[in-house]
Amino acid sequence: MVKLSVIVPFYNVQQYAPDTLRSLRANARADFEFLLVDDCSRDRTPEILEQTAREFHDAGLAEVRVLRHEKNGGLATARNTGLDAARGEYLAFLDGDDWLAPGYYPELLSRIEDLGCDFVRTDHVQCTARARSVHRVPYGRRDEVLVPRDVILPADRSTPVDYAYAWAGMYHRRLADRGLLHFTDGLRTAEDRPWIWRLHREAESFAVLGLLGVFYRRGVASSLTQIGDVRQLDFIRAFDQVIRETAEDRDAAQLLPKAVRTYCAIISHHLGSIERFEPAVARKLRALSAAALKRMPQDILNDALDSMDVQRATRLRRLRRRPVSAEVAA
Repeated sequence: MVKLSVIVPFYNVQQYAPDTLRSLRANARADFEFLLVDDCSRDRTPEILEQTAREFHDAGLAEVRVLRHEKNGGLATARNTGLDAARGEYLAFLDGDDWLAPGYYPELLSRIEDLGCDFVRTDHVQCTARARSVHRVPYGRRDEVLVPRDVILPADRSTPVDYAYAWAGMYHRRLADRGLLHFTDGLRTAEDRPWIWRLHREAESFAVLGLLGVFYRRGVASSLTQIGDVRQLDFIRAFDQVIRETAEDRDAAQLLPKAVRTYCAIISHHLGSIERFEPAVARKLRALSAAALKRMPQDILNDALDSMDVQRATRLRRLRRRPVSAEVAA
């Protein structure tokens, strides 16, 4: 029986994949499987993955399966491919340019089994060039089983739904069986935002662990967080989904202010660094963001803007007054 399935998408990361794969080797167990999803890479990544699969097989470390896309689908779609193939009782994610501390997965698995909850969330180490900094789940109680929807609020502070990294945790298969672990196909960025909100609204139990072991590489040139092209605008689709699904929740009146305020903060963030976008994309960002503000529940939006600092509130109010074409509004 497979105890743990680890899903690792790769796309044109030949420079970083060897580090990722070495760290998987230092976390291997006979009852683990590693699902390496090549999202139609055009560099040497596929060769590196195939070589790794052979090495794991020859050493009898853990089962490694290489799954290949004939067309690039993005991170969300690649993770879904891995989820559909996974056989483990527990599941975890890792990105193809990040890495793990030795023995991290066995320890994380032991912790979630002892707690018996649906999922666990962990802190991580962010790595930018030679700098290292610890980023923590924004919730203080550790190693205690909690109800996920109980920690979504308050609206005006960072909470676990703002810490959306899928790879910062481990998940029981029953969540996948309930349809809670799949991502929205085709989302090129912010794919983890609807995912983490759904998980916290619909799962029954979780815990935050005081355990470090994931090293998150920032500043990778091929990462969408570094590219100012149209794919970055998928955050609009992602947060529209958060608003739409939260509006259907039994606690919508309490939860929507948090969703709206977070959406506003992300829009303001992108507008504040709009110079990094190509000119045509910057124009589209303004138009789509203005339309998004008009789609939000206006009374909740008013309260959200009143609660924000002057700079962000002014920027968003100005954008809100911008005329929006029928095509963009749709």
